[in-house]
Amino acid sequence: MVYIQLFIVLAAIFIGAKKGGIGLGIWGMIGLAILVFGFGLAPGNAPIDVMLMIVAVITAASALQAAGGLDYLVKVAEKILRKNPNAITFLGPLVCYLFTFLAGTGHIAYSLLPIISEIATETKVRPERPMSISVIASQQAITASPISAATAALLSTELLGGKGIELSDILMVCIPATLIGVLVGAFVVNFVGVDLKDDPEYQKRLKEGLINNSDEKEKEKETITPEQDRKSLISVITFISGVILVVLFGSIPSMRPSFVIDGELIKMGMPAVIEIVMMSVAGFILLFTKTNTEKAVRGSVFIAGMQAVIAIFGIAWMGDTFFTGNIDFFKMHIEQVVTSYPFLFAVALFIMSILLFSQAATVRTLYPLGIALGINPMALVAMFPAVNGYFFIPNYPTVVAAINFDRTGTTRIGKYVINHSFQIPGFVATTVAIGVGYFIITFI
Repeated sequence: MVYIQLFIVLAAIFIGAKKGGIGLGIWGMIGLAILVFGFGLAPGNAPIDVMLMIVAVITAASALQAAGGLDYLVKVAEKILRKNPNAITFLGPLVCYLFTFLAGTGHIAYSLLPIISEIATETKVRPERPMSISVIASQQAITASPISAATAALLSTELLGGKGIELSDILMVCIPATLIGVLVGAFVVNFVGVDLKDDPEYQKRLKEGLINNSDEKEKEKETITPEQDRKSLISVITFISGVILVVLFGSIPSMRPSFVIDGELIKMGMPAVIEIVMMSVAGFILLFTKTNTEKAVRGSVFIAGMQAVIAIFGIAWMGDTFFTGNIDFFKMHIEQVVTSYPFLFAVALFIMSILLFSQAATVRTLYPLGIALGINPMALVAMFPAVNGYFFIPNYPTVVAAINFDRTGTTRIGKYVINHSFQIPGFVATTVAIGVGYFIITFI
């Protein structure tokens, strides 16, 4: 019966992933219905705190976008990249990493990828190199960002937050681990493929006139008034202040207020802190910049974020129900193996992230099993970057966008689909990040 239930869970994930968008959440809920009404499993814990944290962060990021803050950050990034064009393979991913770290969402890479591609093409650097590792950097930074949905999920009280793990523990391990992973990945991709001038696809497009090889390009620039520029800067400062506050509250627990509940002194948890701070940040951005709230909900960040909430709602609840309902089975069959060889759980996280296309959903689906199996909480922190496996199948939006933004055709999907431009940097960055994470926790 457990194997039949597992088949239903995987089928729901597969169909939902094929549908895309909110389809993942809808089919996850259908799978949950079958498990509950068909097999009699008790419903697990719905990821309410995770969903509320994502809603708060996405609301703040949407307000930032509506006020022009994201465009302002992109302009700053463009200036940095254009000052050092020959170092684009290293600077491109670092800028993507920083922006994702601050925004808590990898979708900000959409604004940076066209710039990276253009600068690489102009300086005759094979665009595949900076483009591929920049997409991977935007994924790795999710597992280091203090306000990402995945980090919020990991910090929830029913997961590592209930095992004494603080935000500072996650950042102390994952920031250096993922950064080193991205830098090693950038070094490796420098040796991927022939130079741009020798690439047959690039030469073909040049001959067909599909690429303007002129160094001088006419660029349409939108006129931005000083007032708009001021509003954008205010929104950026307000948003970053909120991120800093979250980091401080997470890193210094004594800053968080405590309350007496039923005679027991309880310190405010990080989920509540993130929800209050980031929703307040959204309010201050809208107030200080006089931005229309309707503009915020029409933006791409809000739409993508709400889709993520629905996806996590269905998939995570289904996964929690399946694993909780069959925990005795898993303990009996795999507890000893996973406890003896924890890296096998990291492999499971990687594979599940390929199926779910979401770090947060992967965390909510599998981490309860890791905790139930008794894996060391800090080892689970070191494995956190393993949830970045959704580059494996080249149909994630940022992957598809990078392929389309590269006018030279060097960033591509291979003949066998999985032999695409993102495999090497993805595997290198993820493997190195996990290895460095384990190295760090040995000294904690």
